[in-house]
Amino acid sequence: MNDNLGQRLGAEFVGTAFLLATVVGSGIMAEALANGNVAIALLGNTIPTGAILVVLITMLGPISGAHFNPAVTLVFAVKRDITGGDAVAYVIAQVAGGIIGVWAAHIMFDLELLQFSQKVRTGPAQWFAEGVATFGLVFTILATLRARESAVAMSVGLYITAAYWFTASTSFANPAVTIARGLSDSFAGIRPQDVLPFVCAQLAAGLIALWFCNWLLANRQTDAFKQR
Repeated sequence: MNDNLGQRLGAEFVGTAFLLATVVGSGIMAEALANGNVAIALLGNTIPTGAILVVLITMLGPISGAHFNPAVTLVFAVKRDITGGDAVAYVIAQVAGGIIGVWAAHIMFDLELLQFSQKVRTGPAQWFAEGVATFGLVFTILATLRARESAVAMSVGLYITAAYWFTASTSFANPAVTIARGLSDSFAGIRPQDVLPFVCAQLAAGLIALWFCNWLLANRQTDAFKQR
């Protein structure tokens, strides 16, 4: 990982921006082309999201670790693989990048720049789904770093592709993504009032996944994530 904080923050900002531009932009495109078929629209949203994650993690991982996600940054801060101050800066860059990515998608599709989503995503089932989605994401990252660090990008992309479909919430699994999607009244949106419970579930599940991985992977010979 790069020692230059400015470059790392730049990577987190631009990576999260491209992630959100992909999530929101592909959602807008998919909904427009699906002629009311929600399953086709979701598929059109899923594939680009999984694909861009592989690209972004591959090219930006060596610079910043390619978190693009405050829940992931929290996990690495608790592990002391990133300092508290750097973690706060990462989160700011991620949230700012996510918002810029949403606005970029709006501009590309000639939509109103400033929006608030009206899409309802709330209730215990949705919150539990976000917990499951985030637990699985953090588990995927930490376990794959131990097993084969070079496979993290593909593993994360494939996990999110699958989690879009097996979770009731379509797997936000990321507080920065959740906040930014609250600012888009589109297929990928979430009402601003529904954001906080999602974020709480995501952060809690990330920490639970860390605890589980520490137990499951204890005494393993390789410890790849210490290199982060």
